[in-house]
Amino acid sequence: MTENQDTGPKGPEQNTGEEIEALNKSLSEANDKYVRLYAEFENYKRFASRQKEDQLKYANESLLKDLLTVIDHLELALQHSSDNETSGPLAEGVQLTLKEIKTTLEKYGLTGIDALNKPFDPSVHHAMSQIESEDAEDNTVVREFRKGYMFKDRVLRASLVGVAKKPSATKAGVSQDQAVTTEES
Repeated sequence: MTENQDTGPKGPEQNTGEEIEALNKSLSEANDKYVRLYAEFENYKRFASRQKEDQLKYANESLLKDLLTVIDHLELALQHSSDNETSGPLAEGVQLTLKEIKTTLEKYGLTGIDALNKPFDPSVHHAMSQIESEDAEDNTVVREFRKGYMFKDRVLRASLVGVAKKPSATKAGVSQDQAVTTEES
């Protein structure tokens, strides 16, 4: 055999620069994939942890929604009893019961949304009607049809409200025209 002939596998000292470069590139790609996968897994763990915390934090949400109907009925009973003076002790009992329920629910994070005379906020109010009013600013809540509630930092039920708007110019113009016609006669 001649000296220049290849007789077997190359040893580590015989690797060419290209092979080393290819191995380094492969190692770099594998390391990059590992780092990305690790970061993705850490993000998933944080997401799962937040989701679990939210589930625990808002676990009573559906129960509270159902209890809002009970509160509505008790408030309606009180409203009707104030119209009828003959139900004094019964109305007092209903009022005490309602107060106790609200106090208990407040301990768990339920709070009422103050709507009357506040600017309309679509994140906590649901407009049912527009009510012409010269006394109130435009887009101010002037009537509350159903009380809204927050549970911790979420809207559990939006307030159903009537929102003020200025009287339309055509109605104001008609009444002014009628007044002028009446004065000329």
